[in-house]
Amino acid sequence: MNNDFAIETVKLTKVYGSGNTEVVAMREASMRVRRGEVVALLGPSGSGKSTFLTAVGLINPPTSGQVVIGGRLVLDGPHARTNLSKFRRQHMGFIFQKSNLIPFLNACENVQIALQLNGRTRSVARRRAMELLDYLGVADRARNYPSMLSGGQQQRVAVARALANQPSVILADEPTAALDSHRGRQVMELFAKVAHENGAGVIVVTHDQRALDVFDTIYEMEDGVIRPSQAAVPAE
Repeated sequence: MNNDFAIETVKLTKVYGSGNTEVVAMREASMRVRRGEVVALLGPSGSGKSTFLTAVGLINPPTSGQVVIGGRLVLDGPHARTNLSKFRRQHMGFIFQKSNLIPFLNACENVQIALQLNGRTRSVARRRAMELLDYLGVADRARNYPSMLSGGQQQRVAVARALANQPSVILADEPTAALDSHRGRQVMELFAKVAHENGAGVIVVTHDQRALDVFDTIYEMEDGVIRPSQAAVPAE
């Protein structure tokens, strides 16, 4: 287990049901993501991508295999080696296809709440939230509610929220599916910026092949198995 890697998965397997109803959703899926590396995971619907991401995100533990975050064994098969909810809150950030912003909170408050839930005071949380919104180019929208933001702006706020607690791991599930080509590329470039400048390991599950040049490494998943993509760009 190497501390140079933000994320290591070792032969993750997920089996649902048993006997005649057994379904293997993920089969010995292994991946290593260095600190500061942004990785794309491609594959058709039903290939196991979301199963893999929820296992790495400590939401849906595997049947067997290991999840190692920052050199620390966190999941050994279905068995937790730490308090998973606390670990997620402190070390992981999530972005989804929909921004999932809280509609009755403005952009700043949507970021603030992640910090306050982690014990930061209101004033410290607000300052950090504004710094992140500025970093992501939406500080001028801080007082706007989600309904007043474009799709791209909502995703930037969602990324700010994911970054709030300085996670070492960021996981994104189809984050550009609802965006046009230009906005989609902007969001992909944003993940690369975040990974490279903050030293986070980033995995982006995507069908969108319009901006693959942004990624350091590309994997493909089919029938629950992960392989390096033929289109992979080697990390430097």
